[in-house]
Amino acid sequence: MKTAFVLGGGGLLGAHEIGMLRALGEAGITPDIVVGTSIGAVNGAFVAADPEGAADRLTDLWRGESLRLVFSETVLGRAFRLMRSGTHLHAIEPLKRLLADTLPAETFGDLRLPFHCVAASIEDATARWFTSGPLVPAVMASCAVPGLLPPVEIDHRHYFDGGLVDSIPVGRAVALGASTVYVLHVGRIESPLSVPARPWEVGLVAFEIARRHRFHEEMSAVPAGVRVHVLPTGGQRLPPGVRQFRYRDRNQVSNSIDRSYAAAASYLAEVAAS
Repeated sequence: MKTAFVLGGGGLLGAHEIGMLRALGEAGITPDIVVGTSIGAVNGAFVAADPEGAADRLTDLWRGESLRLVFSETVLGRAFRLMRSGTHLHAIEPLKRLLADTLPAETFGDLRLPFHCVAASIEDATARWFTSGPLVPAVMASCAVPGLLPPVEIDHRHYFDGGLVDSIPVGRAVALGASTVYVLHVGRIESPLSVPARPWEVGLVAFEIARRHRFHEEMSAVPAGVRVHVLPTGGQRLPPGVRQFRYRDRNQVSNSIDRSYAAAASYLAEVAAS
């Protein structure tokens, strides 16, 4: 019997996952396997490295200044970088430094739990699952959001954000033999979409359709005998439009952690009592 934590992508909305981790820890639920995508790869790497202390470590990280500094360039700085690169708004070095300074492991082999994270291979147009070798480059590759960050090169291949190929990888956890899966997500699947009204909304809505479709397909393919718990975020449903995709809005980080903690704790108590 194996328990898996699946941590999905979603930028700074990933604060919801921290509250869920707190609730799971207080309920005495620990994983045997950790699977993550994008910001879920960051959170998941901490869980795999320090299962008991990850929620506290991540709470300090999310409520501090470190994550803000990763995307702290001015509007002028972002515009200049886009003009120079032609492809992205932010440098990836601040994210690299953050991960190198805060992750309590250097390689997958240093982790206490098996950890899998996914990135999208540009040359091969496939999902690349990282399970061994240096940890920081793999997590960076899983987080390399197109347009925001440059692709990450590993072994002469280039990678974009894992959310492009598997944003909430329930299927991977099932394939690894998990009989119980806890899905920690950022709340987008709870919010309705609407027809895009502006040019920049078209790609965002198209991506969101694709990621949700993949999640529902994986959920429908879960075999009998495997129990999947999709933890509630407890957050306010975001209105349709670009507010669902704002990656630099940190005003609600603490509220997201607290709301998801309360909602997940209530859900887990109901499950335990049933």
